[in-house]
Amino acid sequence: MRHTSCWKSLVLILPVALMIACSQPDAVITAKVKAGMAADSSVNASEIQVATENKVVTLTGNINSQPEKDRALEIARATSGVANVVDMLSVRTSAETGNAPEPARSLGEHVDDAVITASVKTRLLDDPQVKGLKIDVDTREGVVFLTGSVRSQAESDRAIEIARATEHVKDVKPNLAIMKG
Repeated sequence: MRHTSCWKSLVLILPVALMIACSQPDAVITAKVKAGMAADSSVNASEIQVATENKVVTLTGNINSQPEKDRALEIARATSGVANVVDMLSVRTSAETGNAPEPARSLGEHVDDAVITASVKTRLLDDPQVKGLKIDVDTREGVVFLTGSVRSQAESDRAIEIARATEHVKDVKPNLAIMKG
């Protein structure tokens, strides 16, 4: 009689345990995607931000080539637990699309651009209305390129306003997507 009770308990517990083991929290999925990209030599994982919500992975950032972008998306899609991948990656090619071009720059220009980038990023992180961690900042010849995701049009407008108000910024090229949810 006691063995029958144990079996009944096991039959009831096993599906629940299996369901818990099979469902992966978003943080675990994010970590697995990041690890997969870090392990792949064709992807510069430090240039790509990974966010997961309800098993939907969003990749944002500015990267150097279309093959790198394709590989990053492939890695994310192949990661177990991922239901869908949202592509917000930009390949650095043209100012018209909001991506930072790579012009030849002198050492002084490179240092100036780095100072502008650091200043804009710091101001975005300090502002309570903006989630600065979700916005990538690149500067080329005094032009600031903002790429990433924001929660609302007001947050996008505020990020652009902050960048424009930063000393030595000549122009701002936003490539900010408004996330739903």
